[in-house]
Amino acid sequence: MLRKEVNDLLTQTDQGTPMGQLFRQYWLPAMLAEELPENDCPPVRVKLLGEEMIAFRDSDGRYGLIEEFCAHRRVSLWFGRNEDCGLRCPYHGWKFDVEGNCVDIPSEPEDSVIRQEAKLQAYPLIKVGDILWTYMGDPANTPPEPMWEFATVSPEQTVSTKRLQECNWLQALEGGIDSSHVSWLHSQELERDPLFKGAKANQYNMGDMKPVFEVKESDGGLYIGVRRNAEGKHYWRITQWVMPCFTMIPPRADHPQHGHFWVPIDDHNCWTWSYDYHPDRPLTPEERQACLDGKGIHVPLIPGTYRPAQNKDNDYLIDREAQKRGETYSGVMGFGMQDASLQESMGPIVDRSRENLVPTDYGIVMTRNKLRKAAADLIEKGIMPTGRDPEHMKVRSVAIVLGPEQDYAEACAEAFKADTRRERVTV
Repeated sequence: MLRKEVNDLLTQTDQGTPMGQLFRQYWLPAMLAEELPENDCPPVRVKLLGEEMIAFRDSDGRYGLIEEFCAHRRVSLWFGRNEDCGLRCPYHGWKFDVEGNCVDIPSEPEDSVIRQEAKLQAYPLIKVGDILWTYMGDPANTPPEPMWEFATVSPEQTVSTKRLQECNWLQALEGGIDSSHVSWLHSQELERDPLFKGAKANQYNMGDMKPVFEVKESDGGLYIGVRRNAEGKHYWRITQWVMPCFTMIPPRADHPQHGHFWVPIDDHNCWTWSYDYHPDRPLTPEERQACLDGKGIHVPLIPGTYRPAQNKDNDYLIDREAQKRGETYSGVMGFGMQDASLQESMGPIVDRSRENLVPTDYGIVMTRNKLRKAAADLIEKGIMPTGRDPEHMKVRSVAIVLGPEQDYAEACAEAFKADTRRERVTV
């Protein structure tokens, strides 16, 4: 359990909060590149860490992320005209560039003092892979650009999606690092989903319903190791968690590798980013289409939006008859929505003071402790958190069978490193 004040610290990410300050030390996924497909295309609303912003792509192809409301009368610039290297407010014609500078006020002279003072808050927006990333912290402390393997392999090897999740970021993250629920919640999906089926690992998941957690420190976060009995040996699934919100799920057979970012929109909602990639080969057309169709960890979306087609307004299309027949353990179809439906069911922010944790929650406890300490060290001592170094991003999760006497961290030291010259380790 957590005291209310600790729960508040971990879940609140607006400007001025400790966790908000922590998140602002990282490059965060802000948009899919497809949302700004061409120069001078319509602007897009973006809300991250409680800040309401507008993203646009100017006439020269530069990306901009600026505060949403015009410096004149606070009209939303979502209505703005994207033209001639700037976003012009339709109310009185004030115009802003990608850096938030006011470059024109039609009713004022060129040397107007007001024009110099009317600058909007702006954040960098860069394209790495198929994602647009932003850094919302102190420009003097900008970390190197993202170097996650899924974002830096060739486009043929990777695919990313995003979806709205209607709960706080932390309970979504905690679901992503909890390997114990796979044998229950996802039990019927393991051999049904095209991105999971056929792996020997599925048998190990279902053959031992009492996993043992061993969590170890990594350079960028934690190795969350989970072992199950496997024919006299140990089947290990080691999830990578990198500060503050990156997870990589252990692979299965030759299926693509996958994982998530959990990025706060505000305290009650987050973006769940999901990626699939294969470090050793291009994705097949069937694998790519399965991701886009909402298979694996991805979800089907309402057309034209990033909201899941299964959502709380339609009770996630729960099928009680299928649940009774054993076709799906929870009655909700699909890995992603099985997770999201239960995480959202806790409420916007779960009351962790009423939890009763057990040893299989060890990874969650360690993650909370590490986040809490990192936020305190940043605010009180000015110590920058881990996870900003490109080497912390060049990681892989691992699935492996080891002898009972072997230490997984030692055995997998090289396998944890993302290296295109080295085949990944999977079961």
